[in-house]
Amino acid sequence: MISIITLFGGLFFLFVGALGLLRLPDVYNRLHATTKCDTLGAGLVLFSLALQSNLTVSIRLTLLIIFILITNPTAAHLIARAAFKSGIVPIEKRRVSDE
Repeated sequence: MISIITLFGGLFFLFVGALGLLRLPDVYNRLHATTKCDTLGAGLVLFSLALQSNLTVSIRLTLLIIFILITNPTAAHLIARAAFKSGIVPIEKRRVSDE
């Protein structure tokens, strides 16, 4: 039962990350949405698989979760830094009119 709950939780976060990639306006917002949701979504899906498999596969999946937790935020930071250095500016806050 825990495996099914974590699997659907991971699929939900992966879906929200894909939706954020399509709907958000600039590279920084898109990067934030996809990085956070993909890290959590992939971690939950892999944890669900680790619960259903034998010990050696579970250890490998746990190492893969740790690898994703380390590399995904690092890669996102490097992509954001490269975008900033190449001159891409973040979108300013939009003002809501008084109408």
